[in-house]
Amino acid sequence: MSGMNTEETNVDLKDAETRDAAGPAAAGLDAAGPEDAGPQNSGPEVAAEPAPVAADTDATEADVSEADLDQEEQEKQPMTGGGERAEDAPSAGAEAEKNGSVKLKIPEEEEEEEEEKFTGLNKEELLRVAGTPGWVRTRWALLVVFWLGWLGMLGGAVLIVLRAPRCRDLPATNWWNHGPLYQVGDIRAFSAARNLKGLEQKVSSLSQLKVRGLVVGPIHVAPADNVEGLSFEEISPEAGNPEQFKVLVQTAHKKGISVVLDLTPNYQGSSGPWFSNTSATYVAERLKSALVFWLDKGVDGVLLSGVERVASVVPSQWTDIRAIVQNRTDERLNKRVLIGVTERSSAEDVSTLLSSTGVDLLISRVLRPGSTDTAELARSVQLLYSAHSQTSLAWSLGGRAEGHLASLVGPALVKLYQLLLLTLPGTPVINYGDEIGLIDEGNKFPKMLWDSDEELNGTLQEERAERLSCRSFFRGLSELRGKERPLLFGDFLLLSNSSSSLAYLREWDQSERYVVAFNWAEEAAVLQLSGAALPQQATVVFSTNSSVLPESSVDLTDLRLGPGQAALLKFPYKRV
Repeated sequence: MSGMNTEETNVDLKDAETRDAAGPAAAGLDAAGPEDAGPQNSGPEVAAEPAPVAADTDATEADVSEADLDQEEQEKQPMTGGGERAEDAPSAGAEAEKNGSVKLKIPEEEEEEEEEKFTGLNKEELLRVAGTPGWVRTRWALLVVFWLGWLGMLGGAVLIVLRAPRCRDLPATNWWNHGPLYQVGDIRAFSAARNLKGLEQKVSSLSQLKVRGLVVGPIHVAPADNVEGLSFEEISPEAGNPEQFKVLVQTAHKKGISVVLDLTPNYQGSSGPWFSNTSATYVAERLKSALVFWLDKGVDGVLLSGVERVASVVPSQWTDIRAIVQNRTDERLNKRVLIGVTERSSAEDVSTLLSSTGVDLLISRVLRPGSTDTAELARSVQLLYSAHSQTSLAWSLGGRAEGHLASLVGPALVKLYQLLLLTLPGTPVINYGDEIGLIDEGNKFPKMLWDSDEELNGTLQEERAERLSCRSFFRGLSELRGKERPLLFGDFLLLSNSSSSLAYLREWDQSERYVVAFNWAEEAAVLQLSGAALPQQATVVFSTNSSVLPESSVDLTDLRLGPGQAALLKFPYKRV
């Protein structure tokens, strides 16, 4: 019985395969008639119709197989029936996917076969097209357009470069051209410690002023007018000791401050800085060995007073002195400065000495502290600026021999002269205390005044406020000078000059322009500044009297300055 059911099942499977191969048409022929087609394609009704099989256990397998075959047959029928069959189609499709059957959407495949896609020309077709006259003309037209466009862009770039303003090369400068030199002529007066240690403790304060060099001393042993007692290599016990000097140099270098040592031989005597002419050769020979000694200690330069005498009396020794200080070696790659000091005040004399002595900087009395003849002052500045590079010009007001700025020009004009020193073309040399308006008190080395926490009343409080204001003004100017190229090494152009007023322009390449204006008179003055290089308006950067010139913008054609007032103005570069 079981065997018979198995054979019948196999026969049914073969018949199902035959019907599948024949397609829907064959299936229609096997049906009883049109009226029987509906129930056959009704899906669930066909699957539920029982097959005539025996009621034993072997009949179950045959029934399941026949039901699966009927289900597959239903899936293969076209989904074109009525609403009932359309609703049953999704469930039938899902059931087919579950049973692993695959639907074939013949209409969609036919649409894809009928759709034609353009995939471009093949190699032979491209070659045929490329050889046609139209294609050749098109290709040459495209090439011409490309090269014309490329040449146009190249020509435009060249035109922009040619028309753009050229940047000037920076001049060759040295460290002493980048900030003020601060001179401490008497170590004992500078700090409460009254020695080199006290000076070393104040290096941070000097760094805040943006000074570039510290001129120390003289500190060597030199009894007045005593050639035999002169000892360049020995530090006076009153000034300190070698260890203190070593720490001072190290501390200054860490702050970016170079140290210059004043080695003027007879700095305490009255017979001249080099004693007499007969002793000049002896002193110069001793100085040469001392220079090597101190340069090995790390100093960055030497200052000598009375250079005109030694250069003319013992020229060969002077040549050696210059070579020792100025020449570079493998051990000393940094440039060392040789600073000369002269009491000459004529611009012509100073210009001649600057050329004949060969010093890097020459401190003179050209500015003549206290002089109100601004016309002569402007002429001297213009002469020296025209004859020499500004990197070799030095400007000073006061010093060891002259005293302090406030005592020479009066406290009211301290800021005015600070502005003058820090904006002229060259290196400013500042005497200690001039940044706060220190006044000489019976001698030219008064005690330096430092800020303290003690409470002050009345006049002392006002004096302290004035010192702080003066120091703040100096610090701001010094910081600006170190940043702005026009003030560092820019061109100098005289704008206005009279008996009591002065104005000049500092400019460099395409940087901002700076106008510096002064009024030394005791009454107000009006400066009418105009020209091709000047706009009508300028901005106030610094003013010695903000109550007289409080505006942030002023009219250069009608610039009003109060008595004893000076101002620093700026305006942007504009290509003409």
